[in-house]
This record gives sequence, structure tokens and C-alpha cells, in this order.
Amino acid sequence: MRIVFAGTAMFAGPTLNQLREAGHEVALVVTQPDRLGGRGMRTLPSAIKLQATEMHLPVFQPERIRTEEAQARIREVAADVMVVVAYGQILPASLLNVPRFGTLNVHASLLPRHRGPAPVEWSILSGDTETGISIMQMDAGVDTGPILAQERVPIAADEIAPRLEDRLANVGGRLLVRTLDDLVEGRVQPQPQPAAGATHAPRLRSEDGKLDPANMSAAEIDRRVRALAGRVGTWMTLKGVDVKVLGGHRDGAVDEGLPVQTVSGVYVVDEVQPPGGRVMSAAAWARGRR
Repeated sequence: MRIVFAGTAMFAGPTLNQLREAGHEVALVVTQPDRLGGRGMRTLPSAIKLQATEMHLPVFQPERIRTEEAQARIREVAADVMVVVAYGQILPASLLNVPRFGTLNVHASLLPRHRGPAPVEWSILSGDTETGISIMQMDAGVDTGPILAQERVPIAADEIAPRLEDRLANVGGRLLVRTLDDLVEGRVQPQPQPAAGATHAPRLRSEDGKLDPANMSAAEIDRRVRALAGRVGTWMTLKGVDVKVLGGHRDGAVDEGLPVQTVSGVYVVDEVQPPGGRVMSAAAWARGRR
């Protein structure tokens, strides 16, 4: 197939790789404009721009994909299908049905559960034991389109969001390639999403990282630390100091960790980073505080 690929975050990388490996023609890669970030606030390209450049693919970076100029650029590609993976902008309805097979989205949940921009984090926050990938035919709603394919992925008891996202990204690429083959051969029929079981997975903010043992259980704190790891991050007031909590576990052996009583159970903080300090074990930090 001749494909327009829209993606920005690293989650989209395996899908782009597997499309090329399967022999599809990626005629255009659409990604977000370069943004200021990192130390020194330098102008940084997206992960997908870097990958597409290495693959010698044409890159298009509209500030707003809804403009007529941006839509015209995509239409002129005359693609068979448009693939959207962690792109970061809402596509206009006028663009979705331009390709022959429409626009497909690789979404990191078992829709309709966890619609929205943070499905990986919310699957852990919600205490789910499994999640998965949905290949969806996009419509004018937010993650509401009919489903073409799904694959389930178990969530380990100690799962952290970056690790789960990596697993899902690889599953998503494989499932999309298989779905494209099924589309061409007429082996797949879009299935409307059921109304029951729909939940929303909004983007998490820095304030969501606050851990409050006086109002949270050990299980909730554990899920929050694992869900926000490598992203927003979590913090807790320990011995009168707000420190980042980078790892821990609930109940069980204390070992060298720092036990914290919650409204239900004990959460053991294993690894912290104090303000302006380095990452260290919670036990070493506590000894230094005494």
C-alpha cells in the first residue's frame, strides 16, 4: 500500500519500521513541528522525525494539520491509507476518508476502555490485569471509531508504564501490518465499539504525581508510582522534605527500604531523589536525614 504515516512519539516507531519491513510504501511522514526542550531549551525534533530522516522518508511538519494547506499536502500524496500512531493532533473529519481505505489508528488499549491520550498510564492506575492494542478506523470522535482488530496483552504485577508501552508498541506494529493485509483481501469487517465499558484516559499532570499516604492506600500509591514512572513522576513528603519517589513496593519485606504507613497497608519506598540531589536508595537518604 501507499501510506501517509502520522506519528510523533517513540510509541509510533515500531509501527513505522514494520510497515517498511512489510514492503509498504511510506510516501509521507507527518509529525509535530520541532519543539524547545531539554537542557538549554534547544529546538528538538520529534522521535519520528529523527527515525524518518534516518530512513530517508519525506517529512511534513504542519503547525496545525487542520489548515487547508496541510490537508492539501496530504491529499496530493494520493495514499491508499493513512496511519495515525501517537501523533498528538486531532485530524479533521474532512481528511479521514480521503485515502481509499480511510484512516487507521493504532491505540494502546482495548477500546472502548481508556479512550484518550494516556491509555498506558491509566491501565496501570486502574489496576487492570490486561490491556492491549486496538486497530481502529478513525471517525470524527475521540477514539470512538469502529474496531478492525484487537490483541490482548497481560499487565504484570510490577509493570511500569515505559516497559508496558514498549511491549504494546511492538504488538501494535505487527497487528497493523496484519490488518492491512486483511483489508486488502477483504477479510476484515469494522465492528462498532460497544457502548458499555467506555472509560476516558486523560493526560496526566504534574499534580497527579503527588503521593498522599494519609488519603491513599499502599496499592494506590504503588500503582501511581509505576504508572507515572519515566513520565510525570511521583513525589512524597518524607521527614518534612518533598522527594521524588522513583521506586518501591507495597507490604511484604521492608529490607533496606523506607516503610510508610498509608490508610490501608504499608508502602515501602526503595529509591528516591531529593531536591537538587542524586538518585539514591531511600534507606541511605533516611540515614543522611537523621
